[in-house]
Amino acid sequence: MLNIKPISDLRNYSEVLNDVDEGSPVFLTKNGRGRYAIIDIRDYERDQAKKTLMTELEKGRKAGETQGWLSAQEVRAHFGKAIHGDNA
Repeated sequence: MLNIKPISDLRNYSEVLNDVDEGSPVFLTKNGRGRYAIIDIRDYERDQAKKTLMTELEKGRKAGETQGWLSAQEVRAHFGKAIHGDNA
């Protein structure tokens, strides 16, 4: 269930912050409209990691389309070398 509070509740910010939990943000309204979200730091870090992953996947997709794709065998060979420390 969404936890929505008016921004004026920040006068008692301790109570507002006590309502914030992982997977349970508090949404603040200003003049009756959604304006801010207070989220648990673990949720923030997870969202940032997802954003970074999606950006890197998109870069890989674009590189594959412009530079060509590697076969599964080429990928295994590449990572096998990286794992075993062989840079050749």
